[in-house]
Amino acid sequence: MPELPEVEVTRRSFADRIQGARIVAARPGLPLRWPLGLPPEALAGRIVQDVGRRGKYLLLHLDEGVLLVHLGMSGSLTFQPTPPAPGSHDHFDLATSQGVLRLHDPRRFGAVVWSPGTEVEPARKLLARLGAEPLGDQFDPAAFHAGLKSRRAPIKQVLLAGDVVVGVGNIYASEALFMAGIRPTVRASRLSRPRADRLHAAIRAVLARAVERGGSTLRDFSNAAGEAGHFQLEAAVYGRAGQPCHGCGTPIRLLRQGQRSTYFCPLCQRA
Repeated sequence: MPELPEVEVTRRSFADRIQGARIVAARPGLPLRWPLGLPPEALAGRIVQDVGRRGKYLLLHLDEGVLLVHLGMSGSLTFQPTPPAPGSHDHFDLATSQGVLRLHDPRRFGAVVWSPGTEVEPARKLLARLGAEPLGDQFDPAAFHAGLKSRRAPIKQVLLAGDVVVGVGNIYASEALFMAGIRPTVRASRLSRPRADRLHAAIRAVLARAVERGGSTLRDFSNAAGEAGHFQLEAAVYGRAGQPCHGCGTPIRLLRQGQRSTYFCPLCQRA
């Protein structure tokens, strides 16, 4: 699933190229997770002012309204001057004066939704429960610790929930917990302020590095320019079950938490 680094990498790969473009046409394919919210032809003539991000949503701010794009479980975007004819898994084209933004989504859990603004429906409903942006100034260590103190679930699952901090997906939660020396099964409310501070710093460091490395390509992720990510090549624990820990040599273990795979070092993450 594309997580925050993959979405941010995607944003950076086309934001400058589409800024200022006039929408020529919107061409939906098969139905996605949620309806577009207006007739596709109503988007023609609108100007793309900029491309932002909130959590795993890309926000195409138009001169009238905003398009929220979510990549779902398997989606990716391309932005090309003259793309080929849409394939069977291409489910939305936004044709502009500067190129065509195309959503490729084999499982169709993604979405393109128009809203009059980010503070009104339907955008407000989609964005309201998202936690702090981990790479932004609002990701405050004290507030992060306070949010964890109210949660009795295992810390790994709290990170994935996205309401304390947004966008820390499965790969990055495992990596951040390893960097902070915290066992993924420990109850979030049991973390002391110093341990929460270490995790806060690890989350920021892991996500920033993932963005720098172009995200993670485990199957078929690529950014809007068709470039794969490389963070997975330097993962310390994720996908390394049975292999020796880089720090202590102990074999990395795999367990299941909430139907997700968790990787950790039983020695480096003893508590």
